Amino acid sequence: MLSSLRRSLASSAPLRSLRAYRQATQIRARFMTTTQFEYILTSRPADGVALITLNRPKALNALSTPLFTELNSALKELDEDDSIRALVLTGSERAFAAGADIKEMKDKEFHDVFKGKFLESWSLLSTIRKPIIAAVSGYALGGGCELALMCDIILASPTAVFGQPEINIGVIPGGGGTQRLAHAIGKSRTMELTLTGRNWTAKEAAEWGMVSRVVGEGEGEVVKEAVSVASVIASKSAIAVQANKEAVNAAYEHTLHEGLRYERRLFHSMFATKDQKEGMSAFAEKRKPTWTHS
Repeated sequence: MLSSLRRSLASSAPLRSLRAYRQATQIRARFMTTTQFEYILTSRPADGVALITLNRPKALNALSTPLFTELNSALKELDEDDSIRALVLTGSERAFAAGADIKEMKDKEFHDVFKGKFLESWSLLSTIRKPIIAAVSGYALGGGCELALMCDIILASPTAVFGQPEINIGVIPGGGGTQRLAHAIGKSRTMELTLTGRNWTAKEAAEWGMVSRVVGEGEGEVVKEAVSVASVIASKSAIAVQANKEAVNAAYEHTLHEGLRYERRLFHSMFATKDQKEGMSAFAEKRKPTWTHS
């Protein structure tokens, strides 16, 4: 299904260039990582914000192992960069990512995928401590949907189409689709969508709580809005932001009792930071805080 989708879309008008895309969003960007990549582009569209753009236009950003290797490398580098405090991940207008690379997978045998820990490297994204916002336009199918679900916030264009159609090619989701989707929208909907292979719209995703919200129409609007949200996050205390992300994620791993205890311990730990003293002092003195991220 995914391969036929790519063939049909590839015959239509070519993808808009990244330059036109950024002009549409009125984002000034510059390359910012020390590594040059083939399948992704990295830039800094705003202070404290990094933008990663998947860049396999002819394959509708199909998620191959080389692409994910580059993505993991860029994320690791940005996570260690103290000047970056929030990340945005996007694709193109037509496809955030139209699925895993079927051509790469179709001839593999069990011993290849089991011994080689196939797709296990995808989970490295969930270890990034800084918040990641997915800006989704067009198709986010299979691995593309799973990639979006790994992010901390999902903003969707009205054109976004989500799906876990693996059942149509004789397999099941392997990058977290059955697990993260069930956490996001519940067992019954997840069962229906993964067993039928039906795609769903941005509107449905928002109604079900899978995405934070659907942004306004227009080319590049979802990236523009994602960068705006990331800029707000980047303006906060980095240590508080990372602790907050850790606490929310703990809700998926712990019982309510354990989660509340974990949150309280993280809250207590904030009182060992300079930013807690600065933030509360600034509030009492009716001024803006000056964060040192320490």
